Amino acid sequence: MNARENGNSGPIENARLSLWQAAYIIARRDFQAVLFSKAFLFFLLGPIFFLGISGGAGMLGAKAAERSQDPTMAVALDASESAAFVAAHGQLEQLTRMPEIFVPATSGLSADAGTDAGTGAGSGAKMDPQALLEDADRNVAAVLTGSLAAPRLIGPDERIESWKGPVALIAATARGDTGSYPAVSLEPTASSVASKRSSNAAIATGSLTLLFLLTMLLAGMVLSNLVEEKGNKIIEVLAAAIPMDAVFLGKLFAMLAISFVGIAVWGGLGGAVLALGAGAIGPLPEPAVGWPVFCALFLVYFAMAYLLIGSIFLAIGSLAPTVRDVQTLSMPATILQLAVFFLATFAVNDIGSPIETLAVIFPLSSPYAMLGRAAQQAALWPHVLAIGYQVLATGILVKMGAALFRSRVMKSGPQGVKSGRKWWSRKPAA
Repeated sequence: MNARENGNSGPIENARLSLWQAAYIIARRDFQAVLFSKAFLFFLLGPIFFLGISGGAGMLGAKAAERSQDPTMAVALDASESAAFVAAHGQLEQLTRMPEIFVPATSGLSADAGTDAGTGAGSGAKMDPQALLEDADRNVAAVLTGSLAAPRLIGPDERIESWKGPVALIAATARGDTGSYPAVSLEPTASSVASKRSSNAAIATGSLTLLFLLTMLLAGMVLSNLVEEKGNKIIEVLAAAIPMDAVFLGKLFAMLAISFVGIAVWGGLGGAVLALGAGAIGPLPEPAVGWPVFCALFLVYFAMAYLLIGSIFLAIGSLAPTVRDVQTLSMPATILQLAVFFLATFAVNDIGSPIETLAVIFPLSSPYAMLGRAAQQAALWPHVLAIGYQVLATGILVKMGAALFRSRVMKSGPQGVKSGRKWWSRKPAA
C-alpha cells in the first residue's frame, strides 16, 4: 500500500499542506470575507478624505521647496544696463522685499552681489532665455531681457505677472527716472526649472502622504481582524490545522490584495474624471520619471511599505489579548510610523543630503523617500537597488514578525506549553 494512500479513502487526511499553500488558503478566506463585507464599502470612501489631506500636504511641500531655494530672476540685459539694474535692485532691497536676481556670466559683468563672475567682460552676449529657464543649477523662474526703457519678462505666466511691478520699479530707478515707469512686456512660457521643481515637490509630498495614509489604514484593518479572531478563538482552530507562519503570511497578503482592489477602483474613477475633464483641468504636472513609471513605482513602494508595517502590526496583535490592549501596544508602532513619515517629508526637499540618505537606508522610511525621489529625479537605477534592498528587509522583518506571532499566539491555544508534545511534532495516524 502506498504510504500516502489508505485503501478506498484516497490520500490520508493528515497530509499537511506546504507553507505557501496554507498561506494561500488563509489569504483567500480573508480576502473574500473582507471584499464582500459592508466595511469594504466604507473603506472605498476613505480616499475622499485622503485626497483633501494629500492636496494640502502637496501645496505645503511646494511652498517648502520654494523657501528652501528662493526662485530667482535672470537679468540678461546689456552689460551697462545689467550693472545699473543690479545697483538699483540693491538700493530698493534695503527698503522692501525684491525678487532674488542673478546676472549670467555671459552678460559681461564682473563678480558682484547677485551676479556670477564674468568670463567675457564687455562682450554684451546674452544667454538664450529658455536655456536659463531650464538651467538645473539655478532655480530660475523668469528671465529679464530687452532694455531698461522697454524691459521684457519671460517665464511662467503666474510668476511674471507677480514680478511685473517690481521690475518696472527697479528699471525706473536704474534709469534715474522714478517719475515714469516703463511698460514691462510679458512673454509667458510653459514652465521653468523653478516651476518644475515646485510641481515635482508637490507631487512628491502629496504621493508619499497618500502612501502613508493608505498604509496606516490597511495596517489597522489587519490588526483589528487579527485581534477579533483571537477573541473568537478562531486562531486556535487555524493553528490546529496549518502552520502559524502560514496564518501570518495569509493575513498579510490578503489585506495587500484588498488594498490593490481599492487602488484599482480609485485609480479607475480618477482616470475617468481626468479623461472627462481634461479640457477644464488642463495638463497635469509630470513627475521626473513620467506618470507610467511613477504609478508603477507607487504600487511597488506601497506593497513594500505595507508589508513592513503590516508585519509589525501583526506581531503587535499577537501580543494583545483584547481589543482594548491593542491601542496601548500599537501606540509605539504608530508613533514610529509618524516619525518615519515626517523624516521622509523633510528629506524629500533635499535630495542627496545626509538626512535624505538616512531616509533611503532606513527600511521603514525607504519606500517613502524613494517615491519622493522618483517625483524629482529621472534616474531609474537607484530604484532597482532600493527595491531589492527593501525586498530583503521585508523578508527579514516578516520572518521575525511571524516568529513572534507563532510563539505568542500558540501560548493561548489549547496546545500550550503544558502539553508535552507540540502539535507540529505529532505523528500522523498509521
